[in-house]
Amino acid sequence: MELRAPRGTSDIFSRQAGLRRHLEETAVELFGWYGYHPITTPIFERTELFTRSIGESTDIVQKEMYTFRDKSGRSLTLRPEGTAPVVRAFLEHKLVSQPLPIKLYYSGPMFRYERPQAGRSREFWQLGVEAIGSMNPAIDAETVSLMMHYLETLGLRDLELLLNSMGCSRCCPSFVKVLRAYLEEHQANLCTDCKRRVQLNPLRIFDCKKERCRGLLKEAPLITDYLCVDCKAHFAEVQSLLMSVGVEFKLEPSLVRGFDYYTKTAFEVRSPHLGAQNALGGGGRYDGLIEEFGGPPTPAIGFALGVERVILALHREGIDLPGDSTLDVFLAVVGKESKPEGFKLLDKLRKLGIATDMDYGDRSLKAQMKLADRMGALYTLFVGSEELEKGMCKIRDMKSGEQVEVAFEKIPRWLKKQIGSRKGKK
Repeated sequence: MELRAPRGTSDIFSRQAGLRRHLEETAVELFGWYGYHPITTPIFERTELFTRSIGESTDIVQKEMYTFRDKSGRSLTLRPEGTAPVVRAFLEHKLVSQPLPIKLYYSGPMFRYERPQAGRSREFWQLGVEAIGSMNPAIDAETVSLMMHYLETLGLRDLELLLNSMGCSRCCPSFVKVLRAYLEEHQANLCTDCKRRVQLNPLRIFDCKKERCRGLLKEAPLITDYLCVDCKAHFAEVQSLLMSVGVEFKLEPSLVRGFDYYTKTAFEVRSPHLGAQNALGGGGRYDGLIEEFGGPPTPAIGFALGVERVILALHREGIDLPGDSTLDVFLAVVGKESKPEGFKLLDKLRKLGIATDMDYGDRSLKAQMKLADRMGALYTLFVGSEELEKGMCKIRDMKSGEQVEVAFEKIPRWLKKQIGSRKGKK
């Protein structure tokens, strides 16, 4: 048996884990400023939750879900996205009785059986928000603005925001009818999947990546030409509000997100540094989804960002973010007789919040210095018989090579000051 992670998954170590933690911590702080609260949902749900919400005709349901039966024969699916589980939790726990809108954010792994490539894995992490209970265009503008605020806070600048309206249950069917008629006229030029989509849901043809199908869509009818009066007014106000707070966007009438539940506002953010897989994330309204699952008519909107794609965009823009935790101090203990005092100092520094480590392999002093360097320590403290006898500890700045002597009782205060000064400059 070859011990390897399954294709499309990866182990996350050290710096990558630190980057993810930084992205999540930034989200927790920023989303909190907008009034969002955390929610955690199960990694697997009943399969029907996704087939009914995402849509039977979508590629996700047709080709990409990880579905299995448990020992009781129930069909379960590893979550491919985060919105449907939040909606299920909203209904199950009767959150509709609370003051609306309810604002929730989540973070965690999702699963889709896709062809692994840069920025696309079979297990991938998403950060997302859901604002449930308001039809006001201001909540649309706020949601889009929050997504852009978050990405810009991380340092991303080369971003393109695309905006569209999917219409509502009154006007979208008229567009679908006209689109289907257009596609039926050109059915011979469609790929096999799109021929099936024409009858199931013509909107899903906008998901197709094949050139011959995308070429046909250049002359296809546009949803924006079929919006009802209410949807036009709603979309116009969303645009006006975004412009009022300086959020730049491009109208893209062919933007159709990959889930059937979207209504009215739909949006996507892209990075030119990611090649073909250039979408960092996106979202939209899903005003009919809660009612579809038996709840009262409840408008909602949300977005999700792909963590791996955000990290990839940061790398390609040359943005350096905090990675794994920096080691403040390495304790180089010389001689067995010095170990008890060295261990006591190690414990004391850690309890004062100073990240400290030492050698546990009886290495020579030279080898310990190499280890301290590899571990990225800011300072190395030398604890040996000479230092203990004098009551003075040698401390080396690992960057400059400068070395000072500090009395043992003054070490914590000295380190706190020096480390605080160095980290404050970053």
